[in-house]
Amino acid sequence: MTTPVQLVRSARLSDAAEYAYAAKLPADAELIFLAGSCPLNIDGSTAAIGDYAGQAAKCIENMHIALEEAGATIKNVVSTRVLVASNKQADLVEAWEVVRDAFGDHDVPSTLMGVTVLGYDDQLVEVEAVAAIGGTPRTA
Repeated sequence: MTTPVQLVRSARLSDAAEYAYAAKLPADAELIFLAGSCPLNIDGSTAAIGDYAGQAAKCIENMHIALEEAGATIKNVVSTRVLVASNKQADLVEAWEVVRDAFGDHDVPSTLMGVTVLGYDDQLVEVEAVAAIGGTPRTA
């Protein structure tokens, strides 16, 4: 499956970021807005209670399913927002490393945020994403 997503990098910006700084799509691409992917098991219970990395992994697992249902894969993701219920940078980094590794070389623009609370009992991580399918493929 080809992706219409073109990641944008810049030598004029810090190389400390572990993701592209922007992404572009052709005008005829179809956007997919995913609800925040939560660390929920199919029965509605929260997975990996107390474990930032475990919850991030469950979020990614659930995101793969939502993308598949919408006719896309992780390579179709345009951008993400990773929400972590913590005021400790180490907790944010723990969740981020799981998300970053899941995307591999498709390192889409992303925002990592510490928040005070998320919507489900014992929830520590949520991953929002926008994806795109179709469109005229871009040439490099």
